[in-house]
Amino acid sequence: MMAHEQHSVLAPGPRDDEERHPPRTTPAARRPRRWLVPLLVVVLLGQMAAAMVTAAVQQTPTIDEPIYVATAADYLHEHRVRLNPEHPPLGKLIVAAGVAVADPHVDTAYRGDQTQYARHLLYESGNDPWRLMFWARLPMIVLTLLFGLVVFAFARELAGAAAGSVALALYALSPDVIAHGSLATLDVPAAGFVLTSAWLLWRARRRPRLYVPLGGLALGAGLATKMSVLPAVPVLMALAAWSVWAAERGDRRRALRRAAAGAAVLAVAGVAVVWLSYLVVDPRLRWSAAGQRVPAVHGLKGLLVGLLPFPESYLDGMRVQFGLERYPWQGFLFGQLYTGSRWYYLPAALLVKTPLGMLVLWAAGAASVVAVRRLRPAAPYVLVPPAALLASAMTGSRDFGTRYAVFVPMFLAVAAGCVLAVRRRWAFLATGVLVLFVAVSSLRTFPYYLPYSNEAFGGPDKTYLRLHDSNVDWGQDLGRLADRLRERYRGERVWLVYKGSGVPSYYGIDAADPRQVAPRQVHGLLVVSDSAVDKARGRLRTLIDSSRPIDEVGHSITIYRR
Repeated sequence: MMAHEQHSVLAPGPRDDEERHPPRTTPAARRPRRWLVPLLVVVLLGQMAAAMVTAAVQQTPTIDEPIYVATAADYLHEHRVRLNPEHPPLGKLIVAAGVAVADPHVDTAYRGDQTQYARHLLYESGNDPWRLMFWARLPMIVLTLLFGLVVFAFARELAGAAAGSVALALYALSPDVIAHGSLATLDVPAAGFVLTSAWLLWRARRRPRLYVPLGGLALGAGLATKMSVLPAVPVLMALAAWSVWAAERGDRRRALRRAAAGAAVLAVAGVAVVWLSYLVVDPRLRWSAAGQRVPAVHGLKGLLVGLLPFPESYLDGMRVQFGLERYPWQGFLFGQLYTGSRWYYLPAALLVKTPLGMLVLWAAGAASVVAVRRLRPAAPYVLVPPAALLASAMTGSRDFGTRYAVFVPMFLAVAAGCVLAVRRRWAFLATGVLVLFVAVSSLRTFPYYLPYSNEAFGGPDKTYLRLHDSNVDWGQDLGRLADRLRERYRGERVWLVYKGSGVPSYYGIDAADPRQVAPRQVHGLLVVSDSAVDKARGRLRTLIDSSRPIDEVGHSITIYRR
């Protein structure tokens, strides 16, 4: 008894009022936790911004960029849709925000096709292409960072702040997103707008009157950026109807009518954004197909074009795209050059160009969204839109790169964050280890994100053995090549086969085409873009096979000694 009383005195238990009302954490104690997540968001987006800005500063124009930049400049000066009708205006209007700051000299009297016009603007009009390209890329960099906030918010709403942080980490470390988010191209903004629409429709389950129209505006922004977004329209309309249905608690017949109205509101808002993007460029909607190579489209595709309620220039752009799908493009996959397309190309390319830890988290995240009961309602919003877009892209004829599937790392980053909804200690530990693995793999490739491939396939310097074109070599390293030749090979004879839109002589490269002379005349340095290496046949293949590789530039250009 005395021992018990002594123990009670030495180690008193909680008072009754403490049992009923546990002491609350003071604001000072909560402050570190409250600021931890915002700090992590800033750090992740900060490193992503640094990576993209570095790439934007160091890389010369890729193949597609000059046309978009020239079209943006044409919008600013001519106020009409004339160049690049195969893509809608919104993405190029975003580029135009940066072009307006650069304020390049535009020769409005120049006549030529869009490729010639772009070359004239960048290299023949007295403009500084380095400065112009940086400012053209900057709005896309900002937009890519904003989409990172969407990824974070989407995953946080599904599974908490930790899940949002994991999702943002995977997005911000994705080599594909960094590579294409730092370019003045259309793939990342189109995918990001679809992701934003899906997130807003998820939120519409609680406030449909607010978020369904906003989701329609985001969908419209995607449609007004790139026509490849069209397959997502029926999916997002169905999600809009489902969200309205889920928000209704009254009569089923009334809920059905409102669900149908929700889908209609989404579609109308999307169509309105497309029209508005054309009206911003040209309020009079002047468009003439004369001088444009607009093919005739028949069958189901022709019927689809005739039914869509879009401006005639948009419809003609669709006809151009359908015409391009009929062209016998060359593809390259795992060392094989082929004509046409292979349905499994994009999944295979994603397998090569995605960090291994990210692949594991994508699979685990998708399984978690389906398996965890409280996450199951979100599965259609997170998994179905990218599945529909990927299925559509896999039927395309242009096996050019994972940029056609850049929506996959965006949506599946959200799914991956949901792994933490599995309430197991190992889930948190395993996720942390895999995210760290992704970070190491991504940071090791800095600043050469475009030719990234994961460790299982040999890393960036081996990518050209498996893939070509925008997966590895899109013309981005012409400036780096000029620096390398000046630093290490000054005064040597240079023979160049370059795949890109840059002008070698502008960067100080004095080179001749080795394919124009007999092989015995080619002595000195043979410099070949890796996409050209992959597709080399005939005389070029003979030259490469009889030369010795001595150097590489940016993992996209190989220098041989002859």
